[in-house]
Amino acid sequence: MPKISQFELIESAIKGKVVSFPTDTVPALAVLPENSSLIFATKKRPPDKPLILMGSSSQEVWQYVTGTPEELKIWQQIAQDYWPGPLTLVLPASSLVPAAMNPIDSTTIGIRIPNHKTALAILSKTGCLATTSANLSGQPPLEKMGQIAKNFPDVWTLEENSLKDMEKYGSGLPSTVAKWKDKGWKILRQGSVRIVNDE
Repeated sequence: MPKISQFELIESAIKGKVVSFPTDTVPALAVLPENSSLIFATKKRPPDKPLILMGSSSQEVWQYVTGTPEELKIWQQIAQDYWPGPLTLVLPASSLVPAAMNPIDSTTIGIRIPNHKTALAILSKTGCLATTSANLSGQPPLEKMGQIAKNFPDVWTLEENSLKDMEKYGSGLPSTVAKWKDKGWKILRQGSVRIVNDE
């Protein structure tokens, strides 16, 4: 597929197509949550590696998780400290999360708000999207839109001209992934954000 403008990419995403755009970490492959199976097929991704739900605001993503008032308070505090930014929180999933996002364990969902103006602008128009890094499963993340367009000809890719010079690409380091477990955080993947459990 050709590289397209931000407006065209938003329209394509809303229509259920797989799209790609930069974030504050690595560029994402993204699709409407109910169409998550398209990303698994595109990446040749095994079903035991769930996708991340990315949104433009905390209000949008909280509806996809469920917990006690005490848990929600803890989760929202850490989100306030690190969002928008490179931290993915894996939490109990609400009934709104399509099972296709996490085929092996539909009881949990990873959520994140990226610290990237273009990504946030796109997500504010499309609503929350199921996302993952732009690469074939097991390969290093692709970091340039041109590479993504070449390697994924069926994905609608954002043209570089739609990006501001200062925010074209992210850090190249995937987000920290922290899972809520037994009243504390278990780090599933260590990125640039380091969180410490309260004793």
